[in-house]
Amino acid sequence: MSEYDKVRTKKLVLKGEKQKSKKRKHKKQGRDEKTTSEKDDDDTIRHGGWKKTTNITDITGTVAIEFGNSTYVKALDNGLFTLGAPHDEGEGPHPEEILTAFPINETKIALKSGYGKYIGVDKKGVVVGRSDAVGPMEQWEPVFQDGKSAILGNTSCFVSVTDDDDIVCSKLTAGPNEYVHIRSMAQEVDDPNKDMPQEELGSIEEIEVNYVRKFQKFQDKKLKISKNKISELKKAKETGIFHETLLDRRSKMKADRYCK
Repeated sequence: MSEYDKVRTKKLVLKGEKQKSKKRKHKKQGRDEKTTSEKDDDDTIRHGGWKKTTNITDITGTVAIEFGNSTYVKALDNGLFTLGAPHDEGEGPHPEEILTAFPINETKIALKSGYGKYIGVDKKGVVVGRSDAVGPMEQWEPVFQDGKSAILGNTSCFVSVTDDDDIVCSKLTAGPNEYVHIRSMAQEVDDPNKDMPQEELGSIEEIEVNYVRKFQKFQDKKLKISKNKISELKKAKETGIFHETLLDRRSKMKADRYCK
């Protein structure tokens, strides 16, 4: 626990509906929309201020992944994940159940645990949080359909919870054990970059320097920046391998503490 302290839907139109009911329908529609809004607000209140997301653009910054009712994915200090204990009404997720999300492109996101590690999938299909950079296996695609949502991994499998409450990514189709609610803290965000990792702020060139400063050993107290063309990073960002390429460039400079 100490590590965490640091760290529109349209109304269905029926064929044959009488014209004279049109005015009444509009009033009813307004009441339906208000009721839906009220239900959403009630749901958020029951979950301690954590709002259910319905679009990938909502998934940024502080989030939690809920399976079932008020039970959230929980990070363990060994890099694995399990399903936490049920929460009382009005209670939000615990610190170890809170993740950080940031967008990779229009369809994919990356997730980081409270231990500062990116979440991915290992060769056995187990969800793990042990990576210091975002590669293909650390990219996730939230899927929203028919009022349900699930998380698709790079292996074309969905995130799921087992009978033992372990979190895996091994099902090719989504069913009850794969349906989730991705919740975000319901609050106004003045700065669109407020919840972005500090290293991700700035231009591509500045981002590379940020990561070098963070991980370089600095034996000679000089920054060692890759001399390869910056266009390599621009292409990598477009194809979704930006962080993997950053790590590779640092590795070739033989100055990164995580590279041998």
